[in-house]
Amino acid sequence: MTAVARTDVDRCPGVLAVHQAADGGLARVRVPGGRLTTPQLDVLRLAAAELGDGRLELTSRGNVQLRGLRSDGPQDLSDRLFAAGLLPSIAHERVRNILASPLSGLDQQSRYDVLPVASALDRALCERPGLADLPGRFLFALDDGRGDLSELAADVAVRAVDERTALLSLGGLGVRVEWGVMPELMVAAAEAFLEVRDQEWRIAEVAQGEELILERLGLRATEVLPVETARVVAGVHGAALVVTVPLGSLTQEQAGALVRAGDEVRITPWRSVVVPAAATGLEEVGLVTSPGSVWEGVTACAGQPGCAKALADVRTDATTHLTTGRLVGLGGRVHWSGCERRCGKPAGAFVDVLAVGNGYLVDGERA
Repeated sequence: MTAVARTDVDRCPGVLAVHQAADGGLARVRVPGGRLTTPQLDVLRLAAAELGDGRLELTSRGNVQLRGLRSDGPQDLSDRLFAAGLLPSIAHERVRNILASPLSGLDQQSRYDVLPVASALDRALCERPGLADLPGRFLFALDDGRGDLSELAADVAVRAVDERTALLSLGGLGVRVEWGVMPELMVAAAEAFLEVRDQEWRIAEVAQGEELILERLGLRATEVLPVETARVVAGVHGAALVVTVPLGSLTQEQAGALVRAGDEVRITPWRSVVVPAAATGLEEVGLVTSPGSVWEGVTACAGQPGCAKALADVRTDATTHLTTGRLVGLGGRVHWSGCERRCGKPAGAFVDVLAVGNGYLVDGERA
C-alpha cells in the first residue's frame, strides 16, 4: 500500500467545529451505533427548528446533520446535546465514528447483538484522551454477521462469527477474537494507528499500515473475510421496521412522527431509520415503509442554494425526476451530486448523476 501525503487539514465538521456553508453553519452530530432514544431525537428536532433550517439530515455514516445554523447556534446546540447525553466528551465529539448493524438483535439474521459492544467501544474511546487526535474520517464498524457493513471500508472492522467470536480486520485478512476483549482491542488498534501515521487520515493510506498495527497488537491475520454483502431495505424485519427517508432529509413533521414511533430509533448508513415494527402514521408524513419505492437507495448532496460549489439544485431536480419518471431504469443506488466532489456518495457501486452546469451526466454520459 502506498502512503498518502496529506497536506490539507482535516475539516470534518462536528458540533463545535461547524462548517460554514452558503446557507449558514453546518453541524454534524455523531451517533455511535446509530442509536438514539426518542427524547434525544426530539432534542435534535427542536434544535433544528429553533437554531437551523428545520430539517435533520441523515449521513452515510449514520450520523445527523443540522444546517442553516445562525452564528450563536453552535454554543446553544452543544449545550442542548450535552444535557441530552449526546456529547459525553467534548474533546472526542468528532471521532466517535462507530457504525453498527442497525437491525442487530432485532431479526433472525443477527449472529450477535453488536449494539452493546458499540456502546462499550464508545465509552472506551472517550476514556482515552489521546484518541481525541484521531482524524474525523477514521471509522469503526461492528457487523453482526449479516455483511451489511462490509462495503463501508471501515478502518477497524469487526464481523460476528458466532456468540463467542468475531473477525477483526484492519482492511485485509481477519483475526479471530473473543467478544469480551473486542472494545479494548479496537481502541488499541486506533492508538497504534496514531503511532504509525504521519498525516494520513485512514489506515489504508499508511504504507503497510495494517501489518504495522497488528504487529504492535501482537496479532497475526490469518482468516479470509467473507465477501458476501447484505443490503437493508425498507419494510418489516423481525421486530423492526426499516423506514426510508426521501433523500435522507427529515422534515419537522417526519421527525415528530418518528419520535412517537417508540422508545428509540436507529439511524442507518443508508439514510433510513429503524423503528419498532408496530409503528404507525409514517407513510402519512411522506416516509417510506415498504420496499420497491422510487426513493429506495437514492441520495443527494446538499446542492444549491446550500452549497456555494454546487452547479444545480440537485435535491429539487432529483425529486422532479423521481416523481415524474423522467429518469427511469437506473436501479440500485443512485447519487445526485452538484459538483465533482460528490459529497455524501454511498459506499460501493452506485449510479453517478453529476451536475455539469448545463444539465447532468449519468455515469459520464449526457442525460
